Amino acid sequence: MLYILLGQDDFSRRQCLDEIKRGTDDQALLAANTTTFDGQQMTLDQLRTVCETIPFLVERRLVIVGGLLERFEPRSKFSRQKKTTTASNQQNGYKSLADYITKLPDSIILVLIDGKIKSNNPLLRELSARAEVKSFPLLKDAELRQWVQRRVAEEGGGISSQAVGLLAKIVGSNLWAMANEINKLVLFASGRRIEEEDIKVVVSYVQEANVFAMVDAILDFKAGVAEQLLQQLLQGGAAPAYLLFMLSRQVRMIVQVKELTNRGEPKIEIQDKLGLTKEFAWRKTLEQAGKYPLARLKEVYHKLLEADLSIKTGKYGGELTLNLLIAELGQ
Repeated sequence: MLYILLGQDDFSRRQCLDEIKRGTDDQALLAANTTTFDGQQMTLDQLRTVCETIPFLVERRLVIVGGLLERFEPRSKFSRQKKTTTASNQQNGYKSLADYITKLPDSIILVLIDGKIKSNNPLLRELSARAEVKSFPLLKDAELRQWVQRRVAEEGGGISSQAVGLLAKIVGSNLWAMANEINKLVLFASGRRIEEEDIKVVVSYVQEANVFAMVDAILDFKAGVAEQLLQQLLQGGAAPAYLLFMLSRQVRMIVQVKELTNRGEPKIEIQDKLGLTKEFAWRKTLEQAGKYPLARLKEVYHKLLEADLSIKTGKYGGELTLNLLIAELGQ
């Protein structure tokens, strides 16, 4: 049996893999009959050795390979070639792998796991007719809101539609983070319906939203607004060093998005390259990249690095450093 699990939603991919595992023979002997490979490094000989080994006390062996399809992914002119042990003939190596995989013994359950893969991927084209292919794209909009409602119900809670919308906007498509926040919210609500105010109190991503707002205020020369947001974050328990890190990270992301956009890269590739899986964070970064000039962004970024050095060398305390930084950048 051959399964191909594709998509950026690794939470749902993992759930599907768990279902496949539960469908195998003896759960107690599963670990002894499971082999996991890094598809970027795996050779045909390694795969053959495992697949032709008789399962131990059960009928079938489970083989999981991550990143094998991505290894043969056609590259755009902007994409960097990934370094693997297979050098220049890598793109042609899919043929021998496909030939072997399509003739696997009945005793083997092979699961290929990858992220977002193009439809013209040569190995995918060779295998898709023989495989059970399942796709797990990032959930957005109505699908994401429906998932949130189902998850809250599964955890024994209830949630208002307004709260669902706010939660989806703040956390975005990262279902690992979403599941964690839902667990916290259900416990916090303790039997009553989750409302918007609960999210503002409990969800950690609200803090990140305030960081975005503080970046906007700093770049817009609004020192008073930035200082107000800084105090709110500090009073909420955020450490000065953490806030400085978040500010520097966000400004660096804006610069990268701006430069990659100017080079003509598609937005979806930029989002993937920078790992901005949360829709809220991606939309905000894209908006900021289009709003602020590169000269201002670089000026602020260098000042943030100087502030970080001041804290690390003990020149000033963290809170004082941030207040001085905001005052200086707001002039």
